[in-house]
Amino acid sequence: MAQKAERFVLSRLAWLGSLALLILAIFCLILGKLFPALASVVTAGIVWTSPALPRLRHERLWQLANHLLVLLLALVLGAALWLGDEPLTYWLYALPLIILGLLPPRLAPALTIVSMVIVFLALTSMAGDPQRHQIISTLALTTILAGLFFLLREHKARQLVPLRRSDELTQAASREYLSADLYKEIQRSEREGLDMSVVLLGLDAHLSEPDADTDIQALLPRIGRYLHSRLRDFDTWYRVADLQFLIILPGVPTAGASKRAEQIRLGLMALLESYSLDVTVSAGVAGLNIGDDADTLQQSVASALQSAQKKGGNRVQSWSTWTHTPPGDAEGSPVT
Repeated sequence: MAQKAERFVLSRLAWLGSLALLILAIFCLILGKLFPALASVVTAGIVWTSPALPRLRHERLWQLANHLLVLLLALVLGAALWLGDEPLTYWLYALPLIILGLLPPRLAPALTIVSMVIVFLALTSMAGDPQRHQIISTLALTTILAGLFFLLREHKARQLVPLRRSDELTQAASREYLSADLYKEIQRSEREGLDMSVVLLGLDAHLSEPDADTDIQALLPRIGRYLHSRLRDFDTWYRVADLQFLIILPGVPTAGASKRAEQIRLGLMALLESYSLDVTVSAGVAGLNIGDDADTLQQSVASALQSAQKKGGNRVQSWSTWTHTPPGDAEGSPVT
């Protein structure tokens, strides 16, 4: 809930900020200030295409547009400085923060250095301007602070990578912890004499239109929230592939896991259909048997899902320990 509230406030501020910048652009045009108007429009576009506003589709295109607008803003401010447009001089203080905050880490430092070198060369040519030295010192301090914030952010991100146990898009547990967690759950089930099953959900993307994969990628956060709402507090789930999720169900036998998988599968299909995506969902189910370990249980449930998708998808398939070939469809699973 806190994350949702934070996103809500951030998106509202982004809307208000872009609207204020557009009003400023109109005001500058009325006064005949072309460069300030252009800079305001470009900055409004940067806010509009930033991650502050949630996107359902074509997230990569929005990100590319955002990066291009940042480059365009740097060009506009540089051109205004060389042409002596004084009102835009103070916009330069925000340029290092914008570049380092929005552009990729590999590109941002180099572009910041190039931009600041050009700006300082242009400022040194402003001979006779009493504000020149004040602008240069303030801009240098702003650039240094922006660089420090950038280094701290990257250092923190590197430190958090080994500690991140959840997928950023779906909030599912990270795949790196699956084998260890599954081993612990198997040990606990055998020690307490409890049943345990695993379910592997997979989207039959190969049955859909070519563009459906991009739309599904944009829907991954909603898919994650749906799966989280359908599971118990002590169930754990993992994003094991791009469009596959593995669920550990402690205390649930194979038959119960098949029914649970069917309910989740139908609900997930309804979610996709609500966004006009004609994509079916399959599920493989495997129960814990004597001699199973984390690897064999993952192999069994993966084989069950593969068998379901080979039969056309849109079904639940259970793995049989009595034969090396998968059995028939789970009871109650529709075949279309």
